Amino acid sequence: MSRIFISGSSTGLGLMAAQHLVKQGHQVVLHGRNQARADDARRALPEAQAVVVGDLSSLAETRSVADQVNGTGRFDAVIHNAGVGYREPPRRTEDGLPHVFAVNTLAPFVLTALIGRPERLVYLSSGMHRSAEANLDDPTWQKRPWRGAEAYAESKLHDVLLAFAVARRWPGVFSNALEPGWVATRMGGAGAPDDMDEAHRTQTWLAVSDDPGARVTGHYFYHMRPRAPNPQVYEVELQEQLVAACQRLSQVALPT
Repeated sequence: MSRIFISGSSTGLGLMAAQHLVKQGHQVVLHGRNQARADDARRALPEAQAVVVGDLSSLAETRSVADQVNGTGRFDAVIHNAGVGYREPPRRTEDGLPHVFAVNTLAPFVLTALIGRPERLVYLSSGMHRSAEANLDDPTWQKRPWRGAEAYAESKLHDVLLAFAVARRWPGVFSNALEPGWVATRMGGAGAPDDMDEAHRTQTWLAVSDDPGARVTGHYFYHMRPRAPNPQVYEVELQEQLVAACQRLSQVALPT
């Protein structure tokens, strides 16, 4: 039996992954953006061991989420599921950051750095990351006109860069990324064509499976099979530029 924390698990793929893991006999800690979302999560999965609360667009609340998670005990795996989509308007958070960057890029970094190191880390990306550039000279869109779909794709490229940076820095941890497919979640929209029943299975497989295919690090997956990511994710210099940018913007260091 494993203990797994899943960010953004009050609904959608995060909740589906949690339900699947509980059915397999694992212990799961859920996360909701606010108390209402946390209450929804508790009602949807009363078997969850705990539900933590915090808005991942806020650095202070993201730190609080990490503290709450650590307060429940040690975890075998963390699934970084929380995210916002490609329809994001050009809005800034209380910290002055683009909302999509704060939630999709910076929050997974901060949680990775502050939550006690698990055996496995799983980061959700998107197939859209293949069309993106990292743009780490302007990660907060100060120099560029806002383009929501591009910002989303860029943040999902950042997630894979982060997963691969952690895989290289922490050799004792299985750190991987995946794309769940374009599925009919609140983010994906009702017309999304991919199989909803497959969308949550890769992250749970990577989090708990003893299959040799899941016990790897620095890999990218789709439907439990390796898939080629954007080649930029293998560039160590880009990985380190992302880590440096996230450390500067969050004032949180990624342990070595």
